[in-house]
Formats: sequence, structure tokens, C-alpha cells
Amino acid sequence: MLTPNPAALEFLLTRRSRPAKTLTLPAPDRAALMPILTAAARTPDHGKLEPWRLIVLERAALDRLAALAVSQGAALGLDPEQIEKGQKQFADSPLCIAVIEVQRDAPKIPKIEQTYSAGAVCLALLNAALAAGWGANWLSGWVGHERAFVTAALGLAENERVAGYMHIGTETSVPPDRPRPDLGTIVQWVDA
Repeated sequence: MLTPNPAALEFLLTRRSRPAKTLTLPAPDRAALMPILTAAARTPDHGKLEPWRLIVLERAALDRLAALAVSQGAALGLDPEQIEKGQKQFADSPLCIAVIEVQRDAPKIPKIEQTYSAGAVCLALLNAALAAGWGANWLSGWVGHERAFVTAALGLAENERVAGYMHIGTETSVPPDRPRPDLGTIVQWVDA
């Protein structure tokens, strides 16, 4: 058996995303970000395919994506609230990391397992940022799923898609905890 790590377990039992709208500067610089990125890259990865990559969006890139959200949202005919939400996701972010799922041709590794691995990178990145003392939030929305936007904004190839946008910065307020799942309704014990 491995040596127990009660501090790590306590962190996982009490971890809480911080709403992106409560994050501000400072954000981690490149040196502070490297251990967070390293932790995220240690995610489970069947076949060692690395079916994901990371794009760190700094201020100039965030401003470009915010403007693109306005023009692309209008071109797509989205309602003003959707456009504003997509625009603000980038305009108000101190730092954002786009986790990109990269579907690899691997006959022995199902595509869905590659998707799961990209999602695991998102969670590992989120938890690593929180463990490092930063506020962090995992967002998506139309700016993550609309093909025309992600192609123009991030230059994604046909075999790539956004798994999530991880916003990281300094939290300005601690949000109340949200209701958590009732284990009695979601856990099934099977002994035979």
C-alpha cells in the first residue's frame, strides 16, 4: 500500500473552483505556471498518446479572443447575452489555458478514452492551480464548441477541439460552497 497523504486527501475533499468572474491579477507568471502545467501533464493517458495539448493565453491573446467573440458571435447570429458572455470570458480573465483535445489515430485506443484523458487534464490543471494557491475555474460555452470560433481563435486542426478553458488568477472573494452529491443516491455497492 502507498503511504497515505492526508493533506492531499483533505485538499480533494474540500477543493472548490473559484468563479472566473471573481478572478483578477496577479496571475501566475511562466515560472509559477510550469509546475501546474507539469502536474496536468501527468494525467492518465492510455497508450501514452498525449491526446491533448495546452495553449497558454496571455493578455494580448485574451484581448484578441474577446474581440473575436464579439465579431464571430454576431456573424453566427447569437443573442447579445451569449456574445457578451463569450467576450467577457476572455476580456475579464487574468490568464487562461486552453486544453485542446487531439484525437490520435490509434487502433487499440478508443477515441472516447482520448476524450476522457483530455478531460482528466482539465481537472488535473484545475486542481494543481488551486493547490498552488491560485483561484481557478474551468469554463467552456459556445467559444469552446463553435467550430468557426475555435478555428479562427486558436487555429485548431480538424482532429482537435477545446476540452476546456482554465481561467487562473487571484481570487477576490471566497464563494459559498455549493450543495454536493448525496452519495446514497449515486453509489451502488455490489458484493456478488
